[in-house]
Amino acid sequence: MEIIKVIVLGFFEGLTEFLPVSSTGHLILLEQIFTLAGGPGFRETFMIVIQLPAILAVVLYFWARLWPFHEKADTGQTCVLWFKIGVAFLPAAIIGVLFHHIIEAWFFGSTTVAVALVIVGVALLALERAQMRPRYIEANDITVAAAVGIGFFQCLAMIPGTSRSAATIIGAMILGANRRAAAEFSFFLAIPTMVGATVYQTFKTGLNLDSREWAFIALGGFVAFVTAYVVVAAFMNYIRRRSFKPFGYYRIILGGLILLLTFL
Repeated sequence: MEIIKVIVLGFFEGLTEFLPVSSTGHLILLEQIFTLAGGPGFRETFMIVIQLPAILAVVLYFWARLWPFHEKADTGQTCVLWFKIGVAFLPAAIIGVLFHHIIEAWFFGSTTVAVALVIVGVALLALERAQMRPRYIEANDITVAAAVGIGFFQCLAMIPGTSRSAATIIGAMILGANRRAAAEFSFFLAIPTMVGATVYQTFKTGLNLDSREWAFIALGGFVAFVTAYVVVAAFMNYIRRRSFKPFGYYRIILGGLILLLTFL
């Protein structure tokens, strides 16, 4: 039974990590149904660490764009892109270290997830309705100043249900990126963010886990990796032709249902 729970949670992590619907929010809700056996340290570590293999799916998919020495890459341009990603990562890294415990104590719960789902869903719909004229057509076009701004938008994702992907995509589009550039930069920014979160969580609680618990994390991570790769490929193809409106409606409906079930 535990293996089935791990596979389900890994699948939904990979499915939702890069869509603007909040992977953490979905996992918090699903974990109430598919509760993993083990101590709190295991469950917390599982939820964080299985995000890393999902991020590795982005590295594999965009390898030619991200590896400076790839035969198809412009080395100088790729290095500049990594500098921008690093700059964008700093706000969340600093604020996360300083306020992680406060955020975890006050905001991790189904009601917070539901409210965040609805609010960001409305924001996605409003952004699509505004139809702003983009200045950045490619992720590489995003300036250092805009990257810093996107980094501060990413900090909003510390509230479960917000979605790191949604926060950074919305931020990038507000600051002038088109859908594709915003999505790509959001995916690239996920790499240092999730690596940092994984390292932090591993040293915090993961060193106390036993081999069985790490085996479950490895299985969930593998499922997340495979699922995420398929989702990234499909999502990049989707946004070339369509808007984020369906994700906005989905968030509002799901958040509304959770609030309805919570307070009935």
